[in-house]
Amino acid sequence: MPFLQLVYLDIKHLIKDKAIALTLFGGVIFYALLYPLPYLNQVATEQKIVLVDLDKSSLSRTLARHVDASPKIALSVSLDSITSAKEWIEADKAHGLLVIPEGFRRDLILGKGVTLSYGGDANYFLIYSAIAEGLVASGLDAAKKVQLVGLLSSGVQAKQAELSLNPVTLNAVPVFNQGLGYLPYVVPAVLLLVLHQTLLIASGILGAGQWQREGYWQQVSALELVCSRIVALLCMYAYLTSFYLGFCFYAYDLTLQGSPLALGLLMFAFLLATAAAGVAFSCLFTRRDLPTQVLLLVSMPILFVSGFVWPLELIPAPLIWLSQAIPAVPAMMGLLKLTQMGADWHSLIGLWLQLWGLFVVFFMLAIIGVNYRQHRYRQHRYHKELRDLSVG
Repeated sequence: MPFLQLVYLDIKHLIKDKAIALTLFGGVIFYALLYPLPYLNQVATEQKIVLVDLDKSSLSRTLARHVDASPKIALSVSLDSITSAKEWIEADKAHGLLVIPEGFRRDLILGKGVTLSYGGDANYFLIYSAIAEGLVASGLDAAKKVQLVGLLSSGVQAKQAELSLNPVTLNAVPVFNQGLGYLPYVVPAVLLLVLHQTLLIASGILGAGQWQREGYWQQVSALELVCSRIVALLCMYAYLTSFYLGFCFYAYDLTLQGSPLALGLLMFAFLLATAAAGVAFSCLFTRRDLPTQVLLLVSMPILFVSGFVWPLELIPAPLIWLSQAIPAVPAMMGLLKLTQMGADWHSLIGLWLQLWGLFVVFFMLAIIGVNYRQHRYRQHRYHKELRDLSVG
């Protein structure tokens, strides 16, 4: 059978199969819209919190004004008890609370330690983080002002008091991701993971539904079938990758600071390694539902061990070593270097060669796996024919 005809038949089966078509097109488009939604506003601001002022002094009111002035927080209401504040949060009218204890002003004037209680709704990580950062910053700022008043009242000169409270002036200038937003940092890598997972699912469903049936996939050599299937998957995902790196990058205003040529070379090696992994992965199953279930379970672990969501220093070393066998992991790190750091080709060559090495390994595993499946099917058919003859 001609090679191009094999490629055509694989593409035809990928498109005609409803489960695969839904994964390829529906899944890719759905996640392109779903994943960026939580990050469209870049950073969480003006999060509503409840104030419980048990001191009701001029100093506690000053602290409340400092908190309300923070760009991350907006005071929604002032209540008289923590119980009322909890009910307010449970009704989703606010996402956090600040408790100013009784005797707040008195203890500060006497030089005693004061504990401010903060709370936030941890169901929403970004909101909780914004509330915690805003409250801590406001509390520290208010504490410095109280200390400044104390120093001035004790006879310290104003300039000397300022220097003692702020001995170092911090001028923080972000080198990468200068807008400090979540969208340009998280979305490119997550979209690449979606490409990785949907390609493996599509290839897994296609193979799992074929290994125990007669068809063109049983009539060619394992090498021919693996090569044709990889080319078919590359043809399909060239368009889907262009949609992500083209339209989605433009729609969400994501930047590419590196070279487009470097991006193309990285993505080609990534798709090649993932397609080979997909064919090898498909040889593990004979039930069409299992590839999707397995890959849905491992999606989040892959995201965390990649190192950009969770620090690699906090991940066990064996997990990091195992993750390097997943094509999405080096590809995600390379993509972040291109989109965020403006990396040149020399800094990507190691990741690029790693992807080519993974392609070679998975290509060999795919040939072994397809050959095994074809051999098992021939054995099954041979035994079936013997049983039919003996019955006849």
